[in-house]
Amino acid sequence: MNGRMKRPSPAFVVAMVALFVALGGTAGAVVTAAVPLAKRALVADNAKKLEGQSLAQLTAKTAQAVQAAASAPGPASTASGLVTIKTAPWSLGGGQGNDFAATCDAGQKVIAGGYDNPSGDALALDTRPGTDGASWRVFILNLSPSAGASGNVFAVCLK
Repeated sequence: MNGRMKRPSPAFVVAMVALFVALGGTAGAVVTAAVPLAKRALVADNAKKLEGQSLAQLTAKTAQAVQAAASAPGPASTASGLVTIKTAPWSLGGGQGNDFAATCDAGQKVIAGGYDNPSGDALALDTRPGTDGASWRVFILNLSPSAGASGNVFAVCLK
């Protein structure tokens, strides 16, 4: 052989063109038939989502929802708007110990608490929420045998 390819015959070219036209025509017919079906299905699916409501009805509902959201109470602008701190004084003589409590306002819940110890001679042996859920209790012991000690117990309250 001389390495050259033969040219296709005219009959082969006509047969190939006919094949491609036939295949293309079938695919085009399928796409043409499928597009209207897909459009109808999309419209039906959207109608289900909208529950058959008109644009005017949806607009009215949206306006009502926006108005309700605007009038509803929102979150506090800061966490400090949700939290209050209540204090109660404590005082002990030398070598004494006692249980002290700070109580939240009515309807509030205690979430933490503690005590301050300005003299540095007292020690908290127990710090806990009260059984009522609205107070913080601290058992304080004055370590000094002779000097008194005093300060404040505090409760962190959630509104």
